[in-house]
Amino acid sequence: MNRSQTLTRLVMAMLLLFTLVPFVTLLSAALQPVGDRPRGFSWPSNPQWGNFVEAYQVADVTPLLKSSILIVLGVVPISLLIAALAGYGLASLSIPGGRWILLLFIAGLTIPFESLITPLFFQMKALGLLNTRWAVILPLIGLFMPFGVFWMRSYFVSIASEISEAARIDGAGPWQAFWRVHLPLSRPALASLAILLFLWTWNQFILALVLIDDPSMRTVAGALGAFQSQYDTNTVLLAAISVLIMTPTILVFLIFQRQFSRALLEGAVKG
Repeated sequence: MNRSQTLTRLVMAMLLLFTLVPFVTLLSAALQPVGDRPRGFSWPSNPQWGNFVEAYQVADVTPLLKSSILIVLGVVPISLLIAALAGYGLASLSIPGGRWILLLFIAGLTIPFESLITPLFFQMKALGLLNTRWAVILPLIGLFMPFGVFWMRSYFVSIASEISEAARIDGAGPWQAFWRVHLPLSRPALASLAILLFLWTWNQFILALVLIDDPSMRTVAGALGAFQSQYDTNTVLLAAISVLIMTPTILVFLIFQRQFSRALLEGAVKG
């Protein structure tokens, strides 16, 4: 092993350590006796695994879990479809002003999310969608579009032009080329984008808090508020519910990490 490989592995090990330490610290806090105030990392001698069950029951996570699933199902498929169509159009079709449209999407990546909350509130109120899941689903689809379109366009640009030319020779029009050729080839990019959209939607908290009054209709991240009061915070149960909320996102990433890595290696961020 040469010096370069050794240095690379050392840097990766350090990054892995920096990633795991906060999670292990949070897990150790979740296993402390209820009522304690954990400070830093301290693995308990008698881990209280029942804290997770108590935190789940106290926060009444079941309706929040159902609500989060419905919001994810409303956001992710629609966002994937629109991002794929727009990305393909900007990459493969001669759209008038296509370059300016792309720059507009790129500019959307620079807008701070927090600056849009107030306008979104009044817009959803005018549409009569406040206190409904659509008040979260529709804005999230729009907010995810700049990144989604840029991601998919970059992938379609990286596809060899000979493939598109072969489809034209076989008599395929733009629509047939998209559905039968480009879309199947873009599965790694779609899978990786779906993972990111799932993670961002599942962990969404501020938008659901502002636009939905009914706590049971918010995302599962809203369960964190169940352990905060005006005078005190149950730190142990707060850590326990945080671990429960993080677990699905960690599992999704671990299950689909190969697709995510494949998309990066095949050029999903090129072009």
